[in-house]
Amino acid sequence: MSAKIFKSLDEQIDILKSKGLVINEYDKTKEILLRENYFFLNGYRSPFLISGSKRFIEGTTFEEIHSLFTFDRYFRNIIFKNILIVENNYKSIFSYVLSKKYGYKEKDYLNVNNFDRSKEKVRQINDLLRKLKRQIRINGYQHQATSHYINNYGYIPMWVSVKVLSFGLMSELFTILKEEDKEEIAKYYDIECDALQDYLSVLANYRNLCAHEDILYNHETQKLILDTKYHKLLNIPKVEDDYIYGKQDIFALIIILKQVLTKDNFKMMMNEIDYEIDWLSSKLKVIDIHKVLYRMGFPDNYKEISYIE
Repeated sequence: MSAKIFKSLDEQIDILKSKGLVINEYDKTKEILLRENYFFLNGYRSPFLISGSKRFIEGTTFEEIHSLFTFDRYFRNIIFKNILIVENNYKSIFSYVLSKKYGYKEKDYLNVNNFDRSKEKVRQINDLLRKLKRQIRINGYQHQATSHYINNYGYIPMWVSVKVLSFGLMSELFTILKEEDKEEIAKYYDIECDALQDYLSVLANYRNLCAHEDILYNHETQKLILDTKYHKLLNIPKVEDDYIYGKQDIFALIIILKQVLTKDNFKMMMNEIDYEIDWLSSKLKVIDIHKVLYRMGFPDNYKEISYIE
């Protein structure tokens, strides 16, 4: 494999042109490549390539690829802000349930006996509590609310400490709770414990992806979500008894958000997503919007999910 060496902006454009990409505005293309990174933009080329080839479909313009890039940025922002809503809701419910049962000071809610003490969980509990205490110690003085409690009361209530804990750590904490505590948290969402545990892991994965501005629209998670009534009511096709959409793709994330956002927040999110899809559709020439939706895992009737109770 040949080494990847530095290429000037002009050389980058020459490479794109050699693969059949049409460059209409040379200077603007250079500016975009400088600002957005050739490697990152290159991640959006696959829908525009001839099948089995590294060459672009005839007539593909740089503007079309940049439109998909721009769509993904707007789409990512929509998803990110809604995951943050879910994160805040979950942290609030989590801290309420545990504080009510075990107490509001660190020595109370961080007691190892509050968690599932089965043999296979002991190491995980100790590891997670060590990480949790470290995050509180490091981030506590950097956050106004937590530093206020430390300086004035000598402790941080759980409903405050969760603000400085990562969503990834908070989602892991759910896995070590006692079953009755999992059930109490899950009942607020009207979701089974196993499903909520999977959802939290998937949401934490997407939160990190969005925060780092990685490519979102065609991302797939390793974890498959459980079948839901939404798969059935949308008549999503199956292959060998497995749904082909909504299991580990972006539509799976939409199905999760349908269950953990309020009705109003979900409908608002879907309206914003529809607007961006319509915008992208108006910019595409050599491919159809359905090619993008397919890569997102969106079925043709995806809009109907907004109206399913």
